[in-house]
Amino acid sequence: MARVYDMAYMRDRLVPLSEANLSVTSSAVLYGLSVYTVFPVEPTPQGLAAFRLHDHWDRLVNSSKIIGIDTFATTWTYEKFVAVAQEVIAANTPTERVFVRATVHVDASVAGTRSRGLSTAMSMFVYEASPIVPQDGCRLKTSVWRRTADDAIPSRAKVNGAYVNSVLAKQDALDSGYDDCLLLDDEGHVCELSAANIFIVRNGTLITPGTSSDILEGINRRTVLGLAAEMNIPAVERTVDLTELYLADEAFACGTSAFIAPVKEVDARMVGNGTPGAMTMRLRERLAAIQHGDDSLSATLLTLL
Repeated sequence: MARVYDMAYMRDRLVPLSEANLSVTSSAVLYGLSVYTVFPVEPTPQGLAAFRLHDHWDRLVNSSKIIGIDTFATTWTYEKFVAVAQEVIAANTPTERVFVRATVHVDASVAGTRSRGLSTAMSMFVYEASPIVPQDGCRLKTSVWRRTADDAIPSRAKVNGAYVNSVLAKQDALDSGYDDCLLLDDEGHVCELSAANIFIVRNGTLITPGTSSDILEGINRRTVLGLAAEMNIPAVERTVDLTELYLADEAFACGTSAFIAPVKEVDARMVGNGTPGAMTMRLRERLAAIQHGDDSLSATLLTLL
């Protein structure tokens, strides 16, 4: 279990973590009607900095829009979001890399199964940046549960309630002795892990499921594709079959909480030679340098807090 820092933000003020609560009658509790994002903050030579903070703000706004939460964007701005993030970080004074989870909750009481015109509350808390999968090579199991489709609960919206799908899939993988799951769509194509995107390498080309494959359009996924273009690595977004992972030269998961994690096994089949691949490690090292403030892209992708 990750350690959570003592002070949190809830309903326009800082409070002790124990007081950052929602009513059991709220739509967030009754129906999982909240949207969230998680962004990393870590020490850099310039000070504590958040990675791609504006993109995380956009994720909250866009997720709210997709599921019909229409009061959030009328009361919050990006500038207010940054100010609250600064306040939360200052109150907790982390000296290590941490994650910050920001959530927009629909806190209207017993409002029924609807989303529009309802009050919202922002929460924000800080916790240690423990990766959700092993960083030296994770083992994946294709899930017996299918990924929720865009016409059921859209993956583009990072909705709290939708993560029951991920919980079912990952728990099945853990129960079977694996580190995480691999979710497929209704047609049997590869989507993602329980909470991370997936990439493979075949014959020198970086391949990842396209945005029409019921995936979360991950911020780190976008970063990896951008880095590939800059580093002259051929990259393709397309439909991916499960058996392509069995034949891949390399595979890796990526996401805020997964970092870039090599995949060494899928369904008891070794990926490549079972060790982190050269392309995986090149991209991993480059992303780490950016987030540490040691890369030419750091100035444009980091926000000092």
